[in-house]
Amino acid sequence: MTWGRQRPYGRRLELIGGKGVFPARNYLEELMQSIKKAETAGAKPTAGEHVLLNAAPHRKGATYMTKVLFVCMGNICRSPMAQGVFSKMVADAGLESGVQVASAGTHAYHVGEPPDARAVQAAKRRGVEIGDWRARQVTQDDFRDFDLILAMDWENLALLQQQCPRAHKHKLHLLMRFAGEHDAATVPDPYYGGPEGFNTVLDYVEDACQGLIEVVRKRATMYAAA
Repeated sequence: MTWGRQRPYGRRLELIGGKGVFPARNYLEELMQSIKKAETAGAKPTAGEHVLLNAAPHRKGATYMTKVLFVCMGNICRSPMAQGVFSKMVADAGLESGVQVASAGTHAYHVGEPPDARAVQAAKRRGVEIGDWRARQVTQDDFRDFDLILAMDWENLALLQQQCPRAHKHKLHLLMRFAGEHDAATVPDPYYGGPEGFNTVLDYVEDACQGLIEVVRKRATMYAAA
C-alpha cells in the first residue's frame, strides 16, 4: 500500500488506499471532533482518529503512558534531534509522568554511535542536549510497544510499513503531519550538507512537535477523564 503523497495545492496529505484527505493545519481540530463523534452511540471511528483512538494506552501505575518513537535512517541526526526537542517540550509541559520518548533508525549503519556532532551542536544552541544518546535500530518490539511511530520522510515510512505487523500499522505517520507553519511533507536529511541543514531540521521538528504535544496533551486529558 502506498501511504500518501503531497498534493500540489496547499498542504494536504492524501492517504492512498486509506479513508480520507486531511488538511494538516486543521488536523488537531478534526481529531477532537472525531473523538466526540465516536462517543456517540453507534458511531464508528474515522480515519482521523487513528492517532488518538487506535493507539492503545499503556498503563504506568494508575496513569496512562503515551509512547512516541521518532525514526530516521541511521538515528544520528534527525530522529535524535526530534527526540531531544520533544522530550524538552514534554518536560516543560509537565507531562513526563505520562509520556515516553525515544528514537531509532531503520538501518544499522550507526548502531552504538553518538549523534552526529553537528546535530549535537545545533540542538545545544537551542537548549536541547542529545550528546549522551546512542543510536539503535528499530526492532519488531517497537511496533508493539510504541503508540506513535513517526518517520522523518517517505523512504523511512515505507521501510517501517514493510516491517510493521498489520495490527500496528495505524501507528505509523510522517512527523510533519503535525506541523502547522511549514508546508514540507518531510524533514530533509542534513547528513551530507553543512551546518545550516541541521538548523532547518530543528525548525521543522520544533514546528511538528508543537502540534504533536497538543495531541499528546489532549490524549492524556481524554484518558484521565475516562
